[in-house]
Amino acid sequence: MTTETTTARRTARILPQLIKFGAVGAVGFGVNLVVFNVMLLIVLRNVQHATIYSTIIATVIAILTNWIGNRYWAFSGQRQENAAREGVEFFAVSLATGTGIPLVCVWVSHYLLGMANPVADNISANVVGLAIGMLFRFALYRWWVFAPGRGAAKAAQREAAIEPAATTASTLARTPDGGLVGD
Repeated sequence: MTTETTTARRTARILPQLIKFGAVGAVGFGVNLVVFNVMLLIVLRNVQHATIYSTIIATVIAILTNWIGNRYWAFSGQRQENAAREGVEFFAVSLATGTGIPLVCVWVSHYLLGMANPVADNISANVVGLAIGMLFRFALYRWWVFAPGRGAAKAAQREAAIEPAATTASTLARTPDGGLVGD
């Protein structure tokens, strides 16, 4: 098998998932953008540090939206049996990459660079921050939260636990029956 064939197969497997991930992310981006601006311009407009609070609230709501989309669509074939564990892992990755990275971008833009206006805040949080975070999220979702090997390993462990009983039964079935003792 050539490297080109291997690369083509990997791309063929990952591309549909990447497209679904992007679509879920687009919905999450829309949710984030709407909630961010509603919080910033309406709900928290007279609150000190409204930009930071708006970023946190919008991102948490978008994370919940994205978990549902990724669990039941983008990574549906790889989701874990333990939804609580998967949710915690998803939330941890999303907080680190979906909240942490945009917050750092907003903080740098707003406080270090002095670009304290709604347009700059939107660009730093919702363009730069979410784009950088997206790269990290896809990698961590694919290879950790929804890792194909994790589900396969659990299935192999279940089969191994069941297999000794099946092996014993099949061995007994193949043993010739000598009839009564002493026959």
